[in-house]
Amino acid sequence: MQLQNAAVDKLNPNKNLTDEQQYLVEKIENFAKENLNQTKHAVFTIYGDAGTGKSVVLSKLFYDFQQMAKQSGILKGTQNHFLVNHPEILKVYKNIAGDEPNVLKKNFNRPTSFINSMNKNGLHSDITIVDEAHLLLSRSDHYNNFYQDNQLTEIIKKSKVTIIVFDHRQVLRTKMFWNEEMLRRLLEPYHNDEYHLTKQFRMTASQKLVDWINSFTDGYLAKIPNDAKQNYDFKVFEDAEEMRKTIVKKNKQVGLSRIVSTSGYPSTLDGGKHYVIEGNFKMPWDQYNFTQTPWAEIPETINEVGSIFTCQGFDLNYVGVILGPPISLSNDGQTIDVNLNKFTDVESLKKRPDMKNDESFEKIKKQLILNSINVLMKRGVHGLYIFAHDKNLRDKLLSLFKNIK
Repeated sequence: MQLQNAAVDKLNPNKNLTDEQQYLVEKIENFAKENLNQTKHAVFTIYGDAGTGKSVVLSKLFYDFQQMAKQSGILKGTQNHFLVNHPEILKVYKNIAGDEPNVLKKNFNRPTSFINSMNKNGLHSDITIVDEAHLLLSRSDHYNNFYQDNQLTEIIKKSKVTIIVFDHRQVLRTKMFWNEEMLRRLLEPYHNDEYHLTKQFRMTASQKLVDWINSFTDGYLAKIPNDAKQNYDFKVFEDAEEMRKTIVKKNKQVGLSRIVSTSGYPSTLDGGKHYVIEGNFKMPWDQYNFTQTPWAEIPETINEVGSIFTCQGFDLNYVGVILGPPISLSNDGQTIDVNLNKFTDVESLKKRPDMKNDESFEKIKKQLILNSINVLMKRGVHGLYIFAHDKNLRDKLLSLFKNIK
């Protein structure tokens, strides 16, 4: 099997686009040209689930804008910026920048750095592209040196035209809490347009299996579709160590195959090793990556357990997902329960002063944990393997898997 494993290849702006993606690129470029010199700020939103090709559209857009900035026409001389909140994805874009004309590493930045720099120097951007806008802070966060109320609001203020991608299923932390209602309310004062990408490009899985994943991470355990294994390697494991051995085998065959897990196991930011243990399975969490190579592309990480912090936004060929202690089967046997007391990534679910600590907030926190499962389950291009810590959930999944016709 000939596979293109490097993330820079998958986000290369010279990659061939589908007719729909090319149409969207041209639509947004026209939107930018029409609104560049208007008095009202303009925002274009691309909606789409994980794996629907949002980032490759942005990569092509920014490359085109940077070329047009050096040519005659309405975009000549424009100062444009590309913002990425995820540090691992930022590395990929910066790696691409070095090989493309007029696309420089300095054009890519973290949102907070962009906002603070623009404010300090009294500058404005003409066109600003924001990848993974669902990861923008929706409250002040002094730890990240952000002192305003909302990062997207500040980015729009500093940009004539803002282009963002948004996926409500990839919102993972309370300080970055978003939903589509909040986003639409924020965008009301501006001239805005939108487009919904729906075709799944990452996973070779059937649409019914993708729908099953979405249903699972909405809290419902449905029957696994009969075509779950059609052109896709889908499997539920009874033993985590057996799943690891299978992932190692796949990694030797095609590369870019990794074990990942939800929270629920010991984990702190003290630089030490903390282990995910399930029976005979024992592996350390992913270590902080000081290199410019994305975590999954480092060969040694086959011996680590990945998390949403290292895997979000990246393709894996095969992914083995461990559903940790917080995730269990409810007594009704049909819904997924989330035990917040067993969740160990406390930073992700910190209390917000602008949100009441009531049942609705508890519901939001549980959904954020389910969102993390959605992110992890959609990493695998060619295969998804699942192991559940909770015995009842594991047995139910195994039963559903064995009943696939």
